Amino acid sequence: MPIATRAFAAVAADRPLEPYSFERRDPGPDDVAIDVKFCGVCHSDLHVAHNDLGNTRYPIVPGHEVAGVVSAVGANVTKFKVGDRVGVGCMVDSCRTCAPCREGEEQYCVPGMTQTYGSADPKGGPVNQTITQGGYSDHITVDQNYVLSIPDSIPLDAAAPLLCAGITTYSPLKHWKIGPGSRVAVVGLGGLGHMAVKQAAAMGAEVTVISTSDRKKADAERMGAKHFLINTDKAAMAAAAESFNLIINTVSATHEIAGQVQLLAKDGTMVMLGLTTEGLPVYAMGLLWRRRSVAGSLIGGIRETQEMLDFCAANAIACDVEVIAPDRINEAYERMGKSDVRYRFVLDMARL
Repeated sequence: MPIATRAFAAVAADRPLEPYSFERRDPGPDDVAIDVKFCGVCHSDLHVAHNDLGNTRYPIVPGHEVAGVVSAVGANVTKFKVGDRVGVGCMVDSCRTCAPCREGEEQYCVPGMTQTYGSADPKGGPVNQTITQGGYSDHITVDQNYVLSIPDSIPLDAAAPLLCAGITTYSPLKHWKIGPGSRVAVVGLGGLGHMAVKQAAAMGAEVTVISTSDRKKADAERMGAKHFLINTDKAAMAAAAESFNLIINTVSATHEIAGQVQLLAKDGTMVMLGLTTEGLPVYAMGLLWRRRSVAGSLIGGIRETQEMLDFCAANAIACDVEVIAPDRINEAYERMGKSDVRYRFVLDMARL
């Protein structure tokens, strides 16, 4: 029978999130039912709740950094059992037949992945859910092929943001083959940025953080950064020209990037990870003169996400989190808009 679920939901763009009750589907043959223990709060949750992209359907339960424990499994489930520590990231299904899906990069599914919240729900079933609802809730039901195993060495609260922040930074670091001898710059030391620093350092790269002030310098060094660059320091920026093989840009607000392009070495790439809603001008001369690139990257596939979790466990990497009760979500959104969090809010669903 359907699973009664409590949650926090956005009901309109101009209203705070509020308590919300609905029903999850009972696990089908291939499904895993999960008791949600913790859910990370991502900046994209705020964008969706506020309808910044213009396509939010209300009511919507955000949350795609889900960590919990398996409570039930379907008859065909072989990957998980009751009691397992598991996670759910940004997607809960995909077409499974297009080239990206066959290659294990379901995030680039051609028809479009089924996002953890806000997508048409192909398994709405008897509870008649028309859209998927996310992890700001005490239960979730997900196909086994889109569930991750969380290693025992990573606490569930610190593991939750790995399901988005962790994989979003890990995937481009792997794609651009970062390793010993690589020079990596990270723009913005927030939820994404602090994970990029930790992961790049663990891969053997020489890491520089680029920020607007030095107030997080000590944190950056603790996480593995060797250098700290303030982007308003013209002399320091000029001295750093042509230094980096890869720049991980995590900023989710409109900002100037043409100057940052000059920091790239020949054949260097700046990869954009922040969800910006306005254009960011880049000039051709700065690109063609050193065969530089500006690229994008979207989370990671299921296989790569599991690889990331195992990498983080092996290297004692987890997110720096501030755990809060779900009824403080509106306060968290307000503080997140001011970059007042070090470095990821996580909702403790036991306090719902």
